[in-house]
Amino acid sequence: MSDDARHDDPDGGIDEAAATRPRRTGWRRLLPTWRMVVGSVLLFLLVVVGGLIAGYLLVGIPPANSAAKAQSNVYLYSDGTELARDGDVNRENVPLGHVPKTVQRAVLAAEDRDFYTESAVDPAAMVRAAWNTLTGKGRQSGSTITQQYVKNYYLGQEQTLTRKAKEFFIALKLDREASKDAILEGYLNTSYYGRNAYGIQAAAQAYYGKNVDALTTAEGAYLAALLNAPSAYDITTHPENRPRVVARWNYVLDGMVKQKWLAHAERTGAVFPTFTKARTSAGLSGQRGYLVEAVRDYLTDHNVLDENTLRSGGYRITTTIDRRRQNAFVKAVRTRLMDRLSDRRRVDDYVRAGGASIDPTTGRVVALYGGVDYAKQYVNGATRHDYQVGSTFKPIVLAAAVHNSSVTQDGSPITPNTVYDGTDKRMTVNHGRPTGFAPGNEDGRSYGPITVTEATDKSVNAVYAQMGIDVGPDTVRRTAVALGIPAGTPSLAASQGAISLGTATPSVLDMAQVYATLAHHGRHLPYTLVDKITKAEDGVELPEREETAAVGRAAADTTTQVLRSVVDGGTGTAAQGAGRPAAGKTGTAEDDKAAWFAGYTPDLATVVAVLGQHPKTAAQEPLYGAAGTARVNGADFPAQIWADYTAAALRGRPVHDFDLRLQAGAEAGASASPSTSDSASPSEAGSPSTGPSDSAAPTATEPTGAGAPAGPTGEPTLPPLPPGQPATAEPTEQMETAGPAYPEEWEPPWAYG
Repeated sequence: MSDDARHDDPDGGIDEAAATRPRRTGWRRLLPTWRMVVGSVLLFLLVVVGGLIAGYLLVGIPPANSAAKAQSNVYLYSDGTELARDGDVNRENVPLGHVPKTVQRAVLAAEDRDFYTESAVDPAAMVRAAWNTLTGKGRQSGSTITQQYVKNYYLGQEQTLTRKAKEFFIALKLDREASKDAILEGYLNTSYYGRNAYGIQAAAQAYYGKNVDALTTAEGAYLAALLNAPSAYDITTHPENRPRVVARWNYVLDGMVKQKWLAHAERTGAVFPTFTKARTSAGLSGQRGYLVEAVRDYLTDHNVLDENTLRSGGYRITTTIDRRRQNAFVKAVRTRLMDRLSDRRRVDDYVRAGGASIDPTTGRVVALYGGVDYAKQYVNGATRHDYQVGSTFKPIVLAAAVHNSSVTQDGSPITPNTVYDGTDKRMTVNHGRPTGFAPGNEDGRSYGPITVTEATDKSVNAVYAQMGIDVGPDTVRRTAVALGIPAGTPSLAASQGAISLGTATPSVLDMAQVYATLAHHGRHLPYTLVDKITKAEDGVELPEREETAAVGRAAADTTTQVLRSVVDGGTGTAAQGAGRPAAGKTGTAEDDKAAWFAGYTPDLATVVAVLGQHPKTAAQEPLYGAAGTARVNGADFPAQIWADYTAAALRGRPVHDFDLRLQAGAEAGASASPSTSDSASPSEAGSPSTGPSDSAAPTATEPTGAGAPAGPTGEPTLPPLPPGQPATAEPTEQMETAGPAYPEEWEPPWAYG
């Protein structure tokens, strides 16, 4: 037998082509031939084309789905008893001719500008959306209006490949069998706009109290903007989202101009619309609506169920809310605050309240107070993000200082016994240079040399402003996020020097998360509002909540020790009414527009806020004179509510004391007891109080123990002032490390846009 590279042909001869073809050797033997490549591509195309043809022939246009008549979701307390049910579906179909042309075009500008000229499906957009979803850029639909209508009316909201494939084929068929106008009419009548409004007629009534044919272009543009995120873009419910909503509204109008559907003059004259008061289902009155809204937001924000899927209904959602504790929270707010309000005092109309309570060891939200009644006050006081937290932010600065081994300007470690200058409007410095940030203390009081513990007891702004510069605003910000404040919180990123005094606007629930982390010895366990979800006996997977170390135990426990002092003898003494070992901090926002108390026992972390809001304009309002008091701050109503609630919530439970491991040098006996000195001027030391405040009577101190950083003479070494700089200087040069002077120049988020 020959070894030549030749082959016999079928006729018994020699295949000369094969004989002359070189043999594939080495790594080339692993590569497919061009015949194999071409064959594979043709086979793939054949399968794809065959699948498309089969899908088109086999998938018919089904009848309207049950979601078009959406079922109710059932919400349960943690013990399984019913909390609430979703309200009945609010829907009224109208012919396309009743929808003003500008409103139709606003929807097209928002959702599908090429609707009348494009195909029913956009494969490129679908691939792009799938890629963005897979790469973590957010879940995106990539759907045309036709596809969205098919999903709303014929199919369901589940996120599966099967549903997406059916949507694809039904959209193709529908595009051949129905006119574009008919599809657009169906889309407008089946889309969800928030406020339980299905269809544009129901939305017009829900937001403007008018029929759809009376909508203006600006009003229609807002309804079109809602389609992107219906509940989140209702700024009556989420005023903190106003900048995003206004940006989306502008996007819609600008798109209309770009498509030549709106004249430049009319675009220039467009004014963001105002809305009617939100109405709610009777089944969601009282606290039920606030709780349901908070749970919905939790599910959508954590990608458990998207808004469309949740709206399809049929879910049984067991919440973490403890019925007994929830009732105790409502009672505490009513007896301590609401029963003291009077129709004869105009300022009492401004009073709002919010509260949240978390079990630190499990992260379960056991109670949530949203307001007096969801049917009367639509904005959830526990989850809104538009009020300054004030001095309740200061413990974050202290925790950041200890965790990061921060030092003062002269290089001394920051401990609870470190001495700072508490002089009112003292210019903060950074490496010997003025920062331009010189905040005032409550009522303009000066304290002179004062320890960090005493400054926390008396909520001394001058001390924490300088400490924030020493720690570093970026370090403070990172610590705040690690403890539980969302990174996107309004004003958190923009605040520099002022961050330490609470110019950011996290929600009451966010602050409860922070204090729960401190109570849990610095271990951050993300909170949850949901224990279990089922639909037709099938469970829905809940997100894993990974516990992480936000700050070291010494940092958290040292902060707790200082906050115990606030309750024992500082501004938070009203919290002693809980009858439990407690740690906490009071806080008051600019012009007394908000008053806070945030505190915890070893078993429960709770935050209470009293907020001022105009009932018609929603503008933030001062609370001077509310409930018959000269002023409202964290030391009174919030702390009293906290104490009553905590006592009731823990009744019958064993009393636990704090188990603390402190920073070296943080022991209470590390410095001598403070004594009165004459470092403050007589006028400052004797200035009378104008009413309740976060600051106790002024004293100045000269600690002499090991905890006080000392100079050559044994006197406390304070952060140096620039040469010739008076202690009470007003803000001057605006440095990179400083924010605007607090609080005069701060602009609240609701003023944006």
